[in-house]
Amino acid sequence: MSDNLTHLDDEGRARMVDVGGKGESRRLAIAESLVEMSAATRDLMFDGTLPKGDAVSVARVAGLMAAKRTADLIPLCHPLRLSHSRVDIEPHELGARIVARVEAVDRTGVEMEAMTAASVAALTVYDMIKGIERGAHISVTRLIHKSGGKSGEWNR
Repeated sequence: MSDNLTHLDDEGRARMVDVGGKGESRRLAIAESLVEMSAATRDLMFDGTLPKGDAVSVARVAGLMAAKRTADLIPLCHPLRLSHSRVDIEPHELGARIVARVEAVDRTGVEMEAMTAASVAALTVYDMIKGIERGAHISVTRLIHKSGGKSGEWNR
């Protein structure tokens, strides 16, 4: 069983994967989240005139903080030494698109860090706009690129 599912031991119990024997390599992951909202709410958000304040700046910082805390949130993730993180939030025809980019030189990938950053930034956007639009929602969070390590490069 553990040959196919690396987070399970021979008895089928959850475990953290041993990466001690792996070499370090440059790792990069990019993830996105989309928060759907009305055009009126989107305009308030990107004009910085929401009742709760500057949602873009708050969400960007929340995403950066989340990337650094991923191992505290996802039980079997390794703590990584991130070398760079970036969270961009841009207007989108359906609302707001969040793109999180995370880099490290380490023994395991940063996909979960990028997806956590995008997810928490999206949740923060929702928190900042929910007072004026309860119907807003997060419609997608997904990995769009990863590179580094044994499996190499992958693009959605």
